[in-house]
Amino acid sequence: MKKKYTISHGDREKTILSDLEEMLPLIEECLSAGQGVKFSPRGISMLPMIVQGRDSVTLSNAPEKLKKFDIPLYRREDGSFVLHRVVKVGDTYTCIGDNQFKAEHGIAHSQVIAVVTSFTRKGKNYSVSCTGYRVYCVLWHYSRPARRIWSALRVRVARLKRKIKS
Repeated sequence: MKKKYTISHGDREKTILSDLEEMLPLIEECLSAGQGVKFSPRGISMLPMIVQGRDSVTLSNAPEKLKKFDIPLYRREDGSFVLHRVVKVGDTYTCIGDNQFKAEHGIAHSQVIAVVTSFTRKGKNYSVSCTGYRVYCVLWHYSRPARRIWSALRVRVARLKRKIKS
């Protein structure tokens, strides 16, 4: 599926309609030249931080070793591209989307294409190094068990309401 990608270099931007597979060589070229790559991710896995069609992320070269709470763009073995948060660092990484409860284990550093260095949310730009963002990461990560229970309760209440109506 084709979508808009914006390649940023300094104060210049170029918008291209493409799919990520077609864009990969250009993304890698821009990253190797030290340029940022800005695009709007698709999907709901990073809600509430990143909303499809509204928010965007800026990617830069990944460091030699990712840290907990970094958000890498990586490629799964099936070829799909994923933008999820690192929740555990070891020989490989464990990542999970902010809107998910099942972690993805065994992500090798060789699968990492780039890392998010900033994001635009509701028109305001945030650096991933700012204190408010780091606090969000910690709170969101450690509240996952409570959010999982809350989500299960909401599903059960919705099922009960449908059952009562029928």
